[in-house]
Amino acid sequence: MKITITGSLGNIGQRLTQQLTAKGHEVTVISHTPERAAAITALQAIPAIGQVNDPTFLQRAFADADAVFTMIPPHYTDVINYMKTVGDHYAAAIAAAGVKYVVNLSAIGAHLPDGPGPTKANYYVEQLLNALPDVHVLHLRPGMFYTNFYGAIPMIMHQHIIGNNFGADVKMVLSHPRDIADAAADALDTLSFSGKRIRYVAGDEKNGAEIAGILGKAIDQPALSWIAFPDEALLQGMIQSGMSEEMATVYMIEIGVALREGKLFDDYRRHANDAYGNTRLEEFAGEFAAAYASHQ
Repeated sequence: MKITITGSLGNIGQRLTQQLTAKGHEVTVISHTPERAAAITALQAIPAIGQVNDPTFLQRAFADADAVFTMIPPHYTDVINYMKTVGDHYAAAIAAAGVKYVVNLSAIGAHLPDGPGPTKANYYVEQLLNALPDVHVLHLRPGMFYTNFYGAIPMIMHQHIIGNNFGADVKMVLSHPRDIADAAADALDTLSFSGKRIRYVAGDEKNGAEIAGILGKAIDQPALSWIAFPDEALLQGMIQSGMSEEMATVYMIEIGVALREGKLFDDYRRHANDAYGNTRLEEFAGEFAAAYASHQ
């Protein structure tokens, strides 16, 4: 089959591309970076260099594809409008190219029309794709990425704490990018889904105290503790680390508020038995320890 993948060769895209080309599929990988072309070709895939907010480019990249994998890259400014605009272009390109199967990377919380952070935009994109007639769509809804904890390494290293703007007793649904890639690869290889469906990707559920304990043990810091930061203090810390104020607010502050208020997981609870994901936090802790050691 001919499959087009958005998202370049990131934590999800590289593994997804490797699996699909190994199965004999003709894979086109979209990247905005010309320097990625060689790496894409090395994976026996076809590079398509351009911007996902360029509708003409997208229609060319989706042409003749039997299936596409859609994900919206992070953006530093005008986050929600950017996500919605890219979603509009995805839907238009899918319709124009006559694509019949779509695996869409969404997010936990996307059942909320006016949800926190990027979830409102994920909801919007899901509805756009669901409105496409005669197109089979599978929405993958992962939880919090394990790899986000890498951003806490400097704080752990210098202050011996980890935290967010919610307490140590607040549970998170956690997902590994490789489980997301595996779920997408299985769906795109078999095209065994039909209609409009959702599937959650979740490897574990842990609260802040459990996360601090498991990661602390892995890096030989058994006293590592989870700290609840005030919203403004966390925001300023994110800005000082180089994140834009808007991006920090959308991706960190608003999601943290929703977690401590228990708004994100009600739909996940109804579908948890069908969730895809094999990577437990204890397994990821080994990867975290290796990354931590590389910073020393």
